[in-house]
Amino acid sequence: MDSEVIRKINNLLVEEFEVDAASIAPDASLKEVLDLDSLDYIDLIAITESNFGCKVKPEDFNSIATFQDFYNYIDAHTKVKELI
Repeated sequence: MDSEVIRKINNLLVEEFEVDAASIAPDASLKEVLDLDSLDYIDLIAITESNFGCKVKPEDFNSIATFQDFYNYIDAHTKVKELI
């Protein structure tokens, strides 16, 4: 995965969820670090869709536990869109 994409994702998350960039690590829990509740997940979906142009199904977040999972999801779904 492109480190520029990871940097962009991290910057968006730091800005939108007001977290310390140092707390974001590939194996860290997305939910715990961002302190996500159900409304925050909706915000996260909206941010992902508007910044990366991929359609996110809310149920997809059931399989996203870590930041690495989130990076992989965005990477896979933006590549699919580029192929269309």
